[in-house]
Amino acid sequence: MSEAARGSETRARIQAVAVELFTEQGYDKTSLREIAERLDVTKAALYYHFKSKEDIVASLVEDYVGQFDDLIAWATGQPRTAQTRAEIMRRYVTIVTEGHEVFRMLHQNQAAAQSMAGGKGRRTELFKERLRTLTGLLAEPDASLAERLRAAIVLGGISVAWMSFEDQVPDQDELVTAIIETGVELTRHPVATS
Repeated sequence: MSEAARGSETRARIQAVAVELFTEQGYDKTSLREIAERLDVTKAALYYHFKSKEDIVASLVEDYVGQFDDLIAWATGQPRTAQTRAEIMRRYVTIVTEGHEVFRMLHQNQAAAQSMAGGKGRRTELFKERLRTLTGLLAEPDASLAERLRAAIVLGGISVAWMSFEDQVPDQDELVTAIIETGVELTRHPVATS
């Protein structure tokens, strides 16, 4: 394994353990020393990757936003077809399912997250910008307001559906499939106007 790959793996392990501890005992009650101890590394080794807890949280947010950017870059180069919309939803579900622990941790530690540099306001704007772009990619280029709203509701519904059912459905693949099928169905039909 290359040095870069080992560094990336160590960074991911630090992030995972930090999320676990921040969720278990709270951001404010978790120290870098505890994260290092859980990882069985020295504090100096941890400092090599992250100088503070804030740096860890910032890296988690950056990684999450980066996944959205990758999805948007891919989707922008695709034809506007039903297959592309289904693939956007599939990839979005993957982002949601892989990031749900981070999202849960941020939700449980809202007060601490808001007080960090670049706190909630900037994270919310980053997320909203990406969701607006994805909404535009899910809707037809000349979509009406109602059709764009439907696309936005589908994206929001994907997140809510995962959070609501991920611990109730034993077969996670079945849940993901049902979420995507529902999203495709909702974006397939034209909006009736009165």
